[in-house]
This record gives sequence, C-alpha cells and structure tokens, in this order.
Amino acid sequence: MKLFLKKTTLFIGFTVIFYSFCTILWGLYFSSALTKNINHRIGSYGHMNSRIKDLKSHGNVDILFLGSSHAYRGFDPRIFKKNGINVFNLGSSSQTPIQTEILVNRYLELLSPKLVIYEVYPGTFSSDGIESAMDIIANDKNDIDIIKMALKFNHIKVYNTLLYDLFREAFSLDSDFVEDAKKGDDTYIEGGFVEKKLAYYDEMNSHPARSWNLRQDQLNSFERILKRLRGKEVDVVLVQIPLTSSLYNSYLNNLEVDSYFSGLDNYYNFNELIELSDNQYFYDAHHLNQAGVEIFNRELLKILKNDGILKNHGL
Repeated sequence: MKLFLKKTTLFIGFTVIFYSFCTILWGLYFSSALTKNINHRIGSYGHMNSRIKDLKSHGNVDILFLGSSHAYRGFDPRIFKKNGINVFNLGSSSQTPIQTEILVNRYLELLSPKLVIYEVYPGTFSSDGIESAMDIIANDKNDIDIIKMALKFNHIKVYNTLLYDLFREAFSLDSDFVEDAKKGDDTYIEGGFVEKKLAYYDEMNSHPARSWNLRQDQLNSFERILKRLRGKEVDVVLVQIPLTSSLYNSYLNNLEVDSYFSGLDNYYNFNELIELSDNQYFYDAHHLNQAGVEIFNRELLKILKNDGILKNHGL
C-alpha cells in the first residue's frame, strides 16, 4: 500500500511538472491560433495594461468608477475634471463582480475615493467572468486572490493562462511592455477612459425577447463589495448606462433587475432617465459613442448635484 501511494504521488507530481512545462513551451513558441486554451491578453482590447499603470501614480480621487466596458467607455474623466472633480475609471472589458472584488481589494486604499460609482450592466452579472479573468491575469499582478479566482472558475483556459502568465511574471518577460495609447479607433485617456473615434450604430436589427439571468456567484461578490465599501465609509451610487432602446426593451425583466439594485443603494437606471437616439448616440447596440457619453455624463452630474450627492462629499 505504501509503495502504491508513493508511486501515485510521484506520478501525479511528474504529470503536473510535465504538463506545466508543455503549457509554457506551447505558449512561448506557438501562434495564438494554436493556443486557444492559453489567452495571454497583455495589451489586448480595452487598455487594461495602461489603466493599471496609470492608477499606480494617480493618487487619491474624488470618484472611483467600477464596472465593465460600459464604464471605461462611458465615464469620461475630462468632463468631470471640467467640473472640478478628480476621478479614476477602473472599468475593464466584461468585468464582472468577481473581478471587481479583486480590484477593489487591491486598489481602494491607494485611490481612497470619496464616492464610488458602480456601473451595473445586468449582462455582466449574467456572465461566467472568464473573459475578464484572463484580462486581469495578463495585465495586473497575480497573487493568492487570482489563484483563488482560478480555482473558483475551475476552467482549463483560466488555469493554462494563469500558469503561463505566472511564468512570464517570474522571469519579467513583460517588464518592458508599453501599450500604445492609440490602437485602431481607440485612444486611452489618462484616468482610465477609452475614447472611440466617433461612429454611429446603423444596424437596426430586432432583438429576440429574453430575460436577464443574474448569477448567484456574481451577486455574492457584488454584495461583498458593497459591504467592504460601507465598512470603509465610502458611499456608492449604482448606475445603469444606457443601451440602445431596441436592445434594452428586448429584456422582459428590467423591472425585476431595477427592484434588486434599488434595494441596495442609490440607483439610477439611465435607460429610463434619458432618451437617446439609437443611431445617433451609440456606436453599437450597447455602447454610447462620444456624443452620447457627453450627454450622459452631463445628465449624471446634474442628477448627482440635484440629489445632493456631490455636496455630501464636498464636491
């Protein structure tokens, strides 16, 4: 029996080492087309690499924005700066509450915001979070929280990506990586925002009726985030950034989603508060173009001012 256990342990150890070795070699020497289960996303879509480097020298802020691509493409720091408000946008592509929780744990004290505005797109609460996980693995540090996240997902793509990125991190293979501020139609703006070249949504396709399906694991992370922020005496405003009306109205349980969020904190669903033309103020079905961003940001500031939220925080 002892011999069997010894051989089994040696076999498992050898297998883990051999698999790790092969995974790293595969990531290093084969093209991305052949490494579908390794997604090293450094400097990929969304400028997360630039955002993480930017925040480390940004200092304390008045408002911290959290959320998905709707956040980093929807809250423009330049507009808030014109109103005397210093902000940072910590959104990332497809960011779900599972990743937001990690980022809040890492950077809340560094940025020390007076107020957090959390973009609560229901789609991210319905997502498994794997895409966003790989974005953070490649563009930020990998620590025990990332390992716990990988174990929670228990997904081969996340495991392989983390293993490969831990190797690159250990040998500083990406230490001189510098992401271009301008990539295609996207330009990174100091403070975490990504501005897209002005474009207009012209695909007026109908959307099938469906419902939001908020996942319990995402809701659990979300509620822990709110609890942590309250524990640090940081107030929170929850915001839904507008979608095209055709997309938003295709969901049958918007009122149910509103009921959940409004029961937790100050909540504003801008799909119900402002009316924006689908083909004039959006560049795709669920992202505002720059013209839409400017209208939305002005309306958000007006509401925060009228409701006394800015005044309550000395802004």
